[in-house]
Amino acid sequence: MNNRIDVFYGRQSVDRKDSISIESQLEFSKHEFRGENYKEYKDKGYSGKNTDRPQFQAMIRDIEKGLISKVVVYKLDRISRSIIDFATMMELFQKYNVEFVSSTEKFDTSTPMGRAMLNICIVFAQLERETIQKRVTDAYYSRCEKGFHMSGKAPYGYKLEPTVMDGIRTKMMIADPDAAERVKLIFEMYAEPQTSFGDIARYFTDEGGREFARVTLSQILRNPVYAQADLDFYEFFKTQGAAIVNDAGDFTGTNGCYLYQGRDVAERKHSSLKDQILVVAPHEGLVSSDIWLQCRKKLIGNTTIGGPNKKAKKTWLAGKIKCGRCGAGLMCCESPTSVHQFFRCRKRADTKNCEGCGTLRVREVEESIYGEMVKKLREFQTLTGGNPTKANPKLTALNVELAQTEAEIEKLLNTLTGANAVLLSYANGKIEELDAKRQSLMMAIADMTAEAVSPEQIERISGYLDDWDNVDFEDRRFVVDGLISSIHATSDSAKIEWKI
Repeated sequence: MNNRIDVFYGRQSVDRKDSISIESQLEFSKHEFRGENYKEYKDKGYSGKNTDRPQFQAMIRDIEKGLISKVVVYKLDRISRSIIDFATMMELFQKYNVEFVSSTEKFDTSTPMGRAMLNICIVFAQLERETIQKRVTDAYYSRCEKGFHMSGKAPYGYKLEPTVMDGIRTKMMIADPDAAERVKLIFEMYAEPQTSFGDIARYFTDEGGREFARVTLSQILRNPVYAQADLDFYEFFKTQGAAIVNDAGDFTGTNGCYLYQGRDVAERKHSSLKDQILVVAPHEGLVSSDIWLQCRKKLIGNTTIGGPNKKAKKTWLAGKIKCGRCGAGLMCCESPTSVHQFFRCRKRADTKNCEGCGTLRVREVEESIYGEMVKKLREFQTLTGGNPTKANPKLTALNVELAQTEAEIEKLLNTLTGANAVLLSYANGKIEELDAKRQSLMMAIADMTAEAVSPEQIERISGYLDDWDNVDFEDRRFVVDGLISSIHATSDSAKIEWKI
C-alpha cells in the first residue's frame, strides 16, 4: 500500500472555445498534490452522464488493484453527473481507502460532512442536467409547432434557403425544379390503381435519370411536405389520430405540412399517424391534396413493401438470402413456364441495375442450406465437446485475446513503480494503445454476445434438424434465424455468414 500514488482525472465533453480544457483543469488542481508525483487520466470528448469512458474505467481498475491513494478532479461534474454512478464510485473509494478531492469545491471525503456535501452537490448537478434536457425538448417542440425547419437535409424535390421567421433565423424549403417535377410524376404515376413501386422505379431507370429504390419511393409518397394541404387533407389526418397544431382555416390548399413524432411515442410512422404532430409549413406544396390522399390511401392497403409484421410465406429463407452480386434481397417468384419457384434479385427486378443472381431454384437452395446447417451444427457440437452449454468458439477466441491484452496492460502497469520519465512515457503510450485494442475487443464481444445462440436454442435447433421433414414453416424460420446472419447467393456459389 506504501507504493500507492495520487492521480488526477480530467474530462472534457467537447472541443469548444468556452469549455475548460483538461490542461487548464490540471493547472487549477496541481496544488492538491503538494509537489508529489501523480498520474493523469484524461477522457476527451466524453459525456459525464455515465461512466462509459476508457480512462475513467482504467482508473477504476487501478483503484481495484490497490495502486491509487487519492483522486483529484477540478470540479465534481468532471467525474460524474449521475447520483447513482457517483454513489457507486464513492462506495468503491471507501472500500479501497481512496480519498476524493474536488479542487474548486473544496470537498474532502475524509470527513462525514465532506461526503454529505458531495452527495448534495451531485444531486443538484443531475437536476441541472435534467432541467437543461427538458428545456431543449420544450424548445424543439415549440419550434416544431411554429413550422420551423428542424435541421437535416431537405426532402427530395426541395432545397433549403435562409429565411427569418418570428425574428429567428431559420431555413425554408423551396422547390428544386427538376427534382420537383420528378416528385410530381411519382405521385401521378402511383395514383393510378395498377401502378406499382417497381413500375415507377423501372420507368426512371429506363429514362436514364435518378434511380429510386422501393423504400425511397415509399418515403416520398408518405411525406406530407409535398401535399397542397386543404380541408380534406386536414380531415384525413384528424381521423387518423394525428395531433394537428393549426386550425382548419389554415389548410388553404397551398402549403405543405411537417409531420413530427410526438413525445414518448413509439416509432411507427409507416403503420399509424396516432399522436404524431402535423404542422402547416411555410413552403408551397408540390402535389394536389386529391392526388396525395389517393396515394396515401393506396399505401395503407399496400402490403408489397412489408412492415415489421409482414410474414414470409413462400420460403423460410426470406429475409436472410441476398443477391451475391449486389447485396439486394432475393424474392421468391413463380415462373409462368415452370412448376418451380425461383429466387430473383429485387434490384434487378426494380431497376435492372444488377445482372442478377442467375438461376436459383428455391427448393434446391433450401435443400443445400439445410445440408450446410446440419454440417455446421455438427462442427459446433464437436468444438464444444458435445456440450451445448459451452461457449461459442468465436466468442471464446475473443475472450482469450481480451485476457491476453489485459495481462499485457497489467504487466506494463507493474513496471511503472519507480520508473524513470523515459520508461513512464513509453509505458503510458503502450498502455493507451493496448487499451484501445481492449475497448475494440470488448465491443466485438458485446455484439457477439447480444447475437449469441443460447444452449436451449441449440438443443431445440438440433431436434428440428433431426426431424426436418416434419418441422413446420415457422419453426424452420426459427432454425435459420438462430444459425445464420445472412446468405449471399448466385447460381455459382453461396456464402453463409454464421452466428455460431
